[in-house]
Amino acid sequence: MKRFHVHVGVHDLKQSIRFYSALFAAEPSVLKDDYAKWQLEDPRINFAISTFAGKSGIDHLGLQAETGDELEEIGSRLAQADVSTTAQKGASCCYAKSDKYWTIDPQGVAWESFHTLDSAPTYGRDTRKQPENTGAACCVR
Repeated sequence: MKRFHVHVGVHDLKQSIRFYSALFAAEPSVLKDDYAKWQLEDPRINFAISTFAGKSGIDHLGLQAETGDELEEIGSRLAQADVSTTAQKGASCCYAKSDKYWTIDPQGVAWESFHTLDSAPTYGRDTRKQPENTGAACCVR
């Protein structure tokens, strides 16, 4: 089963953590000096915030796959939609190592489809090229 992903750029991490913890009635499952993530079951969402986004607000949206096969299914569907995608295998960013597909929707919103392989000790910076104009914080810091 897939999980919806939202990454929001924030100016004040501490204030934002307080707000989202109250909203979700849960503390972050991952908490770093520059990043926080809630992996919630109700609603089923991977909600992340960081100070690395180019601007405040929604940085990118996505789908988190539970398996590599699920991720490849998403990649196949994107290919059928005739949109430009960029694959990243073993990308290290957002304190995680993941396989990913990036694309841009018709409105210019960056979408990250990913399967997390492992955690990573640092925020990371994967320099492999994403689709142009994503502006997404993860991996382009």
